[in-house]
Amino acid sequence: MANRGKMPRKDAKPRGRMTAYAFFVQTCREEHKKQHPDENVVFAEFSKKCAERWKTMLDKEKKRFHEMAEKDKKRYDTEMQDYVPPVGEKRGKKRKQIKDPNAPKRSLSAFFWFCNDERGKVKAANPEMTVGEIAKELGRRWSDITPELKNKYEQMAEKDKARYERDMTAYKKKPKGGMPMPNLGQPKAESDDDEDDDDDGDDDDE
Repeated sequence: MANRGKMPRKDAKPRGRMTAYAFFVQTCREEHKKQHPDENVVFAEFSKKCAERWKTMLDKEKKRFHEMAEKDKKRYDTEMQDYVPPVGEKRGKKRKQIKDPNAPKRSLSAFFWFCNDERGKVKAANPEMTVGEIAKELGRRWSDITPELKNKYEQMAEKDKARYERDMTAYKKKPKGGMPMPNLGQPKAESDDDEDDDDDGDDDDE
């Protein structure tokens, strides 16, 4: 009987690259499973503990996770060179990556600064409103404010944007890591020969 040949797999797209912090969380989870195989982990609580632990680690302790991320970035880039998306495949649905908790907080728009000031007032005056109704009311108020008041929030947004760009410049120049703090215990080290410890391959775009 003639061989019909293999049909291309729908899931043949290369696995998305992981950040240094994602490798750290994965390692923590594996270590925790080994030590407590029967324990049900509350993910939100576990993630919070991982983030706190990551902030206390020295840069040299994070080095192996950055090396793992750099290896994975090279693997992903190599695989993507040979990857041809199926016809009609929609791009998007980007794999959610775990963010570095030390990354600078994104800047807010003028409208968000306005909402920060007004949301409490709207809630107090209309306690029965749903979240969606409050958002709609905030949008209506924003469209009705005076040019002078709008200019005030636009200046706040510009100032915050400059702060974010300044913080991001400093963040990208240094190895991604927190301030040197006491070590609270780390996952078991593994040997690794690569010397790259700089880039975790994480685009900070949303």
